[in-house]
Amino acid sequence: MSSTVGQPEDPVVFADGSRPGPVAGSFRFWFGTQRWDWSPEVYRMHGYIPGEVEPTTELMLSHKHPDDREQVAATIARSITSGEPFSSRHRFIDTRGNEHNVMVVADRIYGDDGAPVGTTGFYIDLSDTLAAAEQSALDHQLPQVLEARAVIEQAKGVLMRMYRISADQAFKVLVWRSQEANVKLRDLAQQLVFELPTVPAPRPETMAAFDHILLTLHERMPK
Repeated sequence: MSSTVGQPEDPVVFADGSRPGPVAGSFRFWFGTQRWDWSPEVYRMHGYIPGEVEPTTELMLSHKHPDDREQVAATIARSITSGEPFSSRHRFIDTRGNEHNVMVVADRIYGDDGAPVGTTGFYIDLSDTLAAAEQSALDHQLPQVLEARAVIEQAKGVLMRMYRISADQAFKVLVWRSQEANVKLRDLAQQLVFELPTVPAPRPETMAAFDHILLTLHERMPK
């Protein structure tokens, strides 16, 4: 997993002369020392010059949206005690007062003995302010998108359900992963759909709730 994420070759400039922040950035968190490592992109997302501050749990929580701070703190605590990846959907406020809606996708770091010693992953900024920059990326990949619409729509649906995000946000995630991994969007979507059966089956209560929805859909449709 690379530690940095490239930016578009032609930076987008908004009408007020400002530029969008990075779409994604990487991080590492070590359970034993509780040390955070941020890529330059994550520093910039938070409004800092890379290396300007030392990323700590306290600093991170101070930036979280007040309504999301407790949830993020609990997620970090669970990562430390259970060795789980730091995966989350939340909002944070940068040093300029701008709100960011981010999705954090992460995996475990394993030690030589096979035990989890940390977590590493990416912050993906889903904020509406990134729409112009993302549209540039989407336009660049439009031909292959049209060529493989069906499998991409399947992959979008998977991401929407798993991460509880919108169709547009799911597409952004696919485009970001395509660019970060330097593989075609269609091929990435196909691989995701191919590997979906390896995901554990939903709990019985989840299936029961979905069965109920499926069997009663017609009762709630507009007349």
